[in-house]
Amino acid sequence: MKKYWIFIGLFLIGFIVSGFQPHDYFTWILEVFPSMIGLIVLTITFRKFRFTDLAYVLILLHCYILFVGGHYTYAEVPLFDWIRDSLHQSRNNYDKVGHFAQGFVPAVIVREIFIRKAIVKKGAWLSLLTICVCLSISVFYEFLEWFVAISSGQSADSFLGTQGDVWDTQSDMFMAFIGATSMTILVARIHDHQIHKAGTNA
Repeated sequence: MKKYWIFIGLFLIGFIVSGFQPHDYFTWILEVFPSMIGLIVLTITFRKFRFTDLAYVLILLHCYILFVGGHYTYAEVPLFDWIRDSLHQSRNNYDKVGHFAQGFVPAVIVREIFIRKAIVKKGAWLSLLTICVCLSISVFYEFLEWFVAISSGQSADSFLGTQGDVWDTQSDMFMAFIGATSMTILVARIHDHQIHKAGTNA
């Protein structure tokens, strides 16, 4: 149990630090809100379904990506401003890191639920359906951004972070696809080992 309290402690540290003088609190709330929902859901379901350590570590890393994006806004993360200028890129690409994680981390979660709940057998269908669910999550998030933009007008510009790219929505979903696919190809064996250690019962 001690290690799970460490995870929660690290989450709270990142959450509090990101909320200290962010770019603007409206954007910060929008960006970190998914992490807050995730913490609540994981806490409520912890006794009934305990994920592998790999899943919890990746979820925490994803939360930190959200925290950084919420603090600076995805279009103005300093490190990626430097990368943009050094490599002569046209935009700050930190949001692509976020959308890659939006595919990679949910793929671990979805795949683990599929296996441990015996919803889908291991094989090609497991990978395909995992990727499909992750793409659905990405599409839903783009719908959410669209709704916020319509509701909030100019105040949603920092949240959308399109930076003038007319294909931003499509490239965001493509990055989520790459993230989910990368997980099913590169991390599946490590994940299987972790699931075996955790046991097949939820």
